[in-house]
Amino acid sequence: MKKLCMWKSLSTTRQLSHAPTTVFPTRRRTLSSSSSFDIKNVTKSNFESALKDLRGLLRDADFVAVDLEMTGVTSAPWRESFDYDRYDISYLKVKDSAEKFAVVQFGVCPFRWDSHKQSFVAHPHNFYIFPRQEIPGSNQSREFLCQTTSLDFLAKYQFDFNLCIREGVSYLSRSQEKEALERISSIYMDESSDSMFGLSEDADFPLVRMADVLFAERMKNTIREWRDSLLSKGSSNSEIKQISTDPSQRFQMVFFKTRPGLALSDFTSRQLRVIKAVTKKHFKDLVYIRVAGEATSPQQLIVYTDSNDDRALLMKEVKDGLRKEAEMKVESAVGFRHVIDLLSSERKLIVGHNCFLDVAHMYSKFIGPLPSTAEDYVSSLQKLFPSIVDTKILLNANGVFRQTLNKSNTSLSRAFVSICPHIALGIKTSSLADRPCVEVEVQVDEKRSSNWNSGAKHEAGYDAFMTGCIFAQACNHLGIDFTLHVLGGDLAKDTKLQNYINCLYLSWVSGNVIDLSSGKCIPDSSASSNLKSRYQDISFPSIILLWGLPSKLKAKEIRACIAQAFGPNSVSSVYHLDESAVFIQFSKPELVSKFLELKETLSRSSDPISVLHPLSNILNGENTHAATYDVYQQICSSSISKKLFADQAEAVGIKHKTVSSRAERGKRGNQVFDKETDVRMFDEKADDLMSSPYGCSETDRSAESFYLDEVLASK
Repeated sequence: MKKLCMWKSLSTTRQLSHAPTTVFPTRRRTLSSSSSFDIKNVTKSNFESALKDLRGLLRDADFVAVDLEMTGVTSAPWRESFDYDRYDISYLKVKDSAEKFAVVQFGVCPFRWDSHKQSFVAHPHNFYIFPRQEIPGSNQSREFLCQTTSLDFLAKYQFDFNLCIREGVSYLSRSQEKEALERISSIYMDESSDSMFGLSEDADFPLVRMADVLFAERMKNTIREWRDSLLSKGSSNSEIKQISTDPSQRFQMVFFKTRPGLALSDFTSRQLRVIKAVTKKHFKDLVYIRVAGEATSPQQLIVYTDSNDDRALLMKEVKDGLRKEAEMKVESAVGFRHVIDLLSSERKLIVGHNCFLDVAHMYSKFIGPLPSTAEDYVSSLQKLFPSIVDTKILLNANGVFRQTLNKSNTSLSRAFVSICPHIALGIKTSSLADRPCVEVEVQVDEKRSSNWNSGAKHEAGYDAFMTGCIFAQACNHLGIDFTLHVLGGDLAKDTKLQNYINCLYLSWVSGNVIDLSSGKCIPDSSASSNLKSRYQDISFPSIILLWGLPSKLKAKEIRACIAQAFGPNSVSSVYHLDESAVFIQFSKPELVSKFLELKETLSRSSDPISVLHPLSNILNGENTHAATYDVYQQICSSSISKKLFADQAEAVGIKHKTVSSRAERGKRGNQVFDKETDVRMFDEKADDLMSSPYGCSETDRSAESFYLDEVLASK
C-alpha cells in the first residue's frame, strides 16, 4: 500500500494494472505471450533456502534496492503531512506510523554489474512477513492497526492476505531478542529453582476429589512397584520391563542421561499434576522432570537417582537442556530479521524511493523502538546503514530528470516508465540527453530473463526492482562508470553521488529533507518548492494552534474575526488540521502572545464587552483552546490515538490555560514563548499518536483539491 507520505488517497499511488497468474514459490506474471516477469516469492516454507542464497547475492551486489508494503500510513486526519509541519513534527508523524502499522511485504533486490555483458543482473525477492507470536510465554505485544483504504488498495492489486497470514515469515527485533534472552537468563539463573520442572507448584496438590485420591493411590503403587524392581538385585531386565510397562503404554521404560526412568504418555494435565505430587511426597530418590520431546510437546519423565549429588547433577543437566531449548526457540524466532542483519553487515548502498517511512519501519520492526527525536534516530541509523539513496531526491535534484518527468511527477511507476522505457515498455531507445540505456537482466533460481512488463501487480519485490532500475539509469546519466566501481568495490563513494547520499524526504508535502549524516533539516530546492510556492513563507514562531472551535467555522471567517481585533494585515494564513483545529500564522511573532493573552482574558470574562468582542465569534467558551506551536509538537509525541485533534489534546492532558501571567510576560517582554515555558504551561500525560488524511487551505477545503492532486501523484 505504501508511501502516500501521509496523504488521503491510496488508489492513485500506483498506475499498475492486470492481475498475474500465481505459481508458488516463484511467481511469473504473464500478460501476453511474449511478456513476463520472474520474481522470487519467499514465505516461511522456503525462507531458509532463500536466506542462504541471498547471503551470496548481497555479498556480490553493487547496491540493493528495497521496498515495503504496509497495512496503513496514518491513523488520524490531523496526523497527515501538512505544509505547517516543522521537520521534528514530520519525524514524529513518521515515527507514529511506523510504530502503529505492520509491514506485510518486504522487497529486496540486489543489483550486480556484469562487466562482460555491460549490464546489471537483478535478483528480486518478495518476502511475505507477518508478526507472529513465536515464543511461548512472551509478553511482547504483536497488535497492529489496519487502514481500510490501505487494505483495499492491496486487495485491488490481488495481494494474497491468506498467504501472508498463514505462511508469512515472522521476526523478532534486536531489542525483542535481547529481552527474550535476558528473560531466559533470569529464569534459569536461580540454581535452586524447581519451578520449571513442575515440582514446586504441585508438591502440595490437594486431592479433593475421590477420583484423584483413587488415582493417586494407584499411581503410588505402580511407581513403587517399578522402583522396587529396579532396586531388587534378583529381578531380571524382563521382569522390570513387565512391571513398568502397562498394556496401554502409558508408562514406558526409558533411560535419561544413563539413568533409568519412566516416560509418561496419554495422561491429562490434572493426572500429571497428581503424579508429580505423588512422586515428590513419597519417593525421595525419584525426580519428576520435563524435557524437550521429539514432537512439539515436552516429554514428562520420572527418573531414578541414587544419591543427593546425583539428583543435583540431574537437575542441572535438565535445567541446562531447557535453557538451551529456550534459546534455540528465540534464535529460530528471529526469522526475517536475518535479512535486515545481512543488509546491515554487508554495508551495501541501500536504494529506496521516497523511503524515509520504509527505513523507519525497518528500524522499528527489526532493530528496536524508534528514538524520540530525529537527531537521535539518524545517529543510530547511520551505524546500521551508512549509505542510503532516495531516488525521489535524485530525480528531483536533476533538471534533465525533472523535465523528463514533467517536473513534479516522480511517482515510482511513472518514473520507471519515463526513465527506463527500454525495460518497462520494451522500447529500445536512448533517453536522458541521448545517453545509452542501462541494460538489466533478472535472475531467479539460476534462470535469467530480459522480458519485462510495467503492468505487473503492485508488490514489494517488483517495486524494489523498479527502484533499482531507476537508480541505475540515473547513475548512468550522471556519468558513473560501473565497471570502475566493481573493481573499486564501493559505488557509494563516487563523487558524483555524494550530494544525494543520505538525503531523504521527511515529508514530500512540506518539502522537509533530512541529512542522515547530521540529523539536520536541509533546504530542498527541487520539485517540492513548486508545491510550497502556493503558500506564503512559514514562520513557526508566528503560528498558534487553535482547537475546540465552533463547528463548521471556515478559514475565511476565522481570518475576518482576527482582522477586526488586530488589524487587516495581522493574519498571514489560516490552515485546517481537521474540522476541530486550525493553524493561524500571524504577520508578526509578537501578535502570538497578544492573541493568547486576549483569548485568555475573554475566556475568563462573561461581561457584555467580552461577549461583543470580535474574537467571541470564533471562541467557544472554555471549549476553545489556543497554544504556541511547541504544544503541537508535544501533542504529536503522544501515543494516544484520537480521530479529532481536539479530543487528542484533551486525552493528552492539555489544559485550557493558554498563556502565562501578565507579570511573567512582563519579565520576558514581547518575546515569543520558548519551548520550556510552553511545556510548563501545560500538563502532559502520554507519548505519541496516530494519523489519517485531512488538510485545508487558508480559505476552505475545496481550494485544496488542486494541491492534493499534485501531491498524490508524487508516490
